[in-house]
Amino acid sequence: MKCLYIIALMAMFWVTEVLPLPITGMIPVVLYPLMGIMSTNETCLCYMNDTTMMFLGSLVIAVVIENSGLHMRMALLIIRIIGCSHRRLTLGLFFVTMFISMWISNTAATAMMIPIMETVLMELESQGLGNMFVQKDGVAEEEGREIKRPTHSTMVYYLVAAYASTLGGTGTIVGSGTNLTLKGFLEKRFPNSPGINFASWMLYSVPPMLLMGLLTWLWLQVMYMGLFRPESKDARAIDIGQQGERIAAGVIEKRYKELGPISWHEFSVGVLFIFVVLLWFFRSPGFMPGWAAYVTNLSVKDSTAAACVTILFFIIPSKLDFLYAFSKDPRKRPTKASLSLITWKMINEKMHWSLIFVLGGGFAISAGSTSSGLSEMLGHYLIGLQKINVVAIMLIVCFFAENVTELTANVAVANIILPVLAEMCVAIKIHPLYLMLPATLCCSFSFHLPVGTPPNAIASAAGHVKTKDFMIAGIGPSIITLIVTVIAFSTWGEYVFNLSDFSEWAT
Repeated sequence: MKCLYIIALMAMFWVTEVLPLPITGMIPVVLYPLMGIMSTNETCLCYMNDTTMMFLGSLVIAVVIENSGLHMRMALLIIRIIGCSHRRLTLGLFFVTMFISMWISNTAATAMMIPIMETVLMELESQGLGNMFVQKDGVAEEEGREIKRPTHSTMVYYLVAAYASTLGGTGTIVGSGTNLTLKGFLEKRFPNSPGINFASWMLYSVPPMLLMGLLTWLWLQVMYMGLFRPESKDARAIDIGQQGERIAAGVIEKRYKELGPISWHEFSVGVLFIFVVLLWFFRSPGFMPGWAAYVTNLSVKDSTAAACVTILFFIIPSKLDFLYAFSKDPRKRPTKASLSLITWKMINEKMHWSLIFVLGGGFAISAGSTSSGLSEMLGHYLIGLQKINVVAIMLIVCFFAENVTELTANVAVANIILPVLAEMCVAIKIHPLYLMLPATLCCSFSFHLPVGTPPNAIASAAGHVKTKDFMIAGIGPSIITLIVTVIAFSTWGEYVFNLSDFSEWAT
């Protein structure tokens, strides 16, 4: 009961945010040893493990990609290929943002794409091919300035940036903090489990992610761009004709040319990024022995690959000036040391260190529940759920997670519900991932409120999107993600993760 009290206290603090989230995550370090649950040393070990190291490595990789500008080049290149009508642009931006958000933080992906969108829209407006914002009748002025509201077509662009980054974060295990929370919790609660590797996560999550992205884009098109309603006001507003498409294409082409030819910095980061993804994917791909099996008999986890590439980022120079160190021409010789692909100062400024304590707090809840006997007690009380259909339980759990995460930080929600779901799965004798993985994905699906996730907040502030508009626009994505997640996991997920077997380790 002591452990249950601590978990309830942390849950209340995480939901109400009376303390900063990372500070709440540190509560077990104080209360566990004082209340006789775990020693200080055992508790502190929860805050630094394989999952935490992988999380740190993925953050470094994201910062390096942002610093090099490689993500901007990739985004503009893909948009050039797709085309520049409003429908093509929004579709292209949606899937580009999703792809980028699979590898860097959702917040960074949104913040990167919005300036690209705004540049295109402002150029079209300057040519008389549509308005970005309109002055609404009856709206008061604020500090002497007119309060403008986005047109429907403009609002779609900002919603695309927010929603696509949220969906993209589910595509890889490093795409979101909630994904890594599940990985760490599963390995902590079920130490004999095979765990979740990079390959199996992508194999399952990418197809539903693409389907959810396409359906969400269609929802926004129907709601705000007059899809299937060619004579509607919204449909006529986005008809910019060939001239408009040429202007939009010109803007994208200009932005791309401003980047210049690909630099050694971008090339090196791109090669190392592909290298680490291949290391993650082929560590334990499932259809063949992983590379780790040829190197050592010891257990090698994904954090090893992340740490390896992180070290290489600090070794490889960002410029090739050093090649002229022995040049006969003294003017070509470098006068100072070449900077590496990333500097510690940049890492220190841009890294979200606080999330380590949020993740660690969740892992401490898992360890404390097991050592105190709370897990066994919960399992005893939840055994009656065996009479309910498993898919129905999954639907209820996903619905609950999606609604709670609208008001509370995603990782905090995952930390609260995953321990309960783990014991529920053990009690009714189903594979733990059957409820834990879809619930984890739904912890990321916040579409209704600007405060729900940082991408929503950025889109709301940049595009002056009102909370009422977010509430209405989020209805479609919420329903789509809920239905697709439940159907995909109970079919495709069951095949990928072999959920039909209740293994001995799941006890």
